[in-house]
Amino acid sequence: MIGIIRGIITLVLMLLFITLVIWAWSGRRKAQFNAAAQLPLEDEPKEAPRNTQS
Repeated sequence: MIGIIRGIITLVLMLLFITLVIWAWSGRRKAQFNAAAQLPLEDEPKEAPRNTQS
């Protein structure tokens, strides 16, 4: 009985993995992923000077 349960769990996890790969490589997501890939390269806004008086 435990072998059947392990087989079902393995099958479900494999299907979830395949679904995730298809989702990540789909053409509809390309623009979103390209925008996210550029986030670390964008300039950060300048911070206002901090008041260091105590």
